[in-house]
Amino acid sequence: MKKNTLGLALCLGAGLWALASAAQAQAPTTQEMLYVKSLAATCANCHGTDGKAVEGSQVVSLAGLDKNYLVTQMKAFKAGTRPATIMHQISKGYSDAQIDSIATYFAAQKK
Repeated sequence: MKKNTLGLALCLGAGLWALASAAQAQAPTTQEMLYVKSLAATCANCHGTDGKAVEGSQVVSLAGLDKNYLVTQMKAFKAGTRPATIMHQISKGYSDAQIDSIATYFAAQKK
């Protein structure tokens, strides 16, 4: 009886460990990180390197802004519901997944 209990406990422990491992998000690969950085770099001409606009600029710094806020604004530009001079054109070039990646990147940058 003790042998069966120990076996059951080991199986349950292994199963829980496997579930916990699968539930954790996998770290992005170097290639994925470079891809996201290249997407974010397309914003540098106006919003500055790593989303840090030049001090005194009329352009918004993106570094450290909330991810959901960034996604919402980009989608509003893309839909044409937020006024813009050029962002409505630029945003149409990104898929929703790319917008999410860019927003994640800038949200992680320090102000």
